Amino acid sequence: MGFYWLILIFAFLIIEALSMNLITIWFAFGSLCALVSTYFTNNIIIELLVFIITTFISLIITRPILNKYIKTNVEKTNVDRIIGKIGIALTDIESLKNGRVKVDGKSWMAISQDIIKKDEKVEVLKIDGAKIIVKKKES
Repeated sequence: MGFYWLILIFAFLIIEALSMNLITIWFAFGSLCALVSTYFTNNIIIELLVFIITTFISLIITRPILNKYIKTNVEKTNVDRIIGKIGIALTDIESLKNGRVKVDGKSWMAISQDIIKKDEKVEVLKIDGAKIIVKKKES
């Protein structure tokens, strides 16, 4: 039965190497522990229990720690660099109504809580989908 655990270890490691998202690493560890257990017993039920328990425990212990240090679902884009930049209003922007702002050489749809007149300076606060949220730049 040890040969099958060895195949599973390599299969899980290959899947992990292809995805690089820490999806199957715990299963590879559980398979390794089950492989070690074959040297002590030939009982498949004990081997499966070792696999399940070690996989589950390693997942519970390491996943929260890794999530703290690895941000898997946060994608940084070049658009984020305009936050905090100063732009110029291309149109009047009424309170909470769409207008246009030029920031970093590009025209953006923008909204603001302030009333902003054309050609006034604005500061980019955040990005909301395809719109930017701006406020009037204090002189």
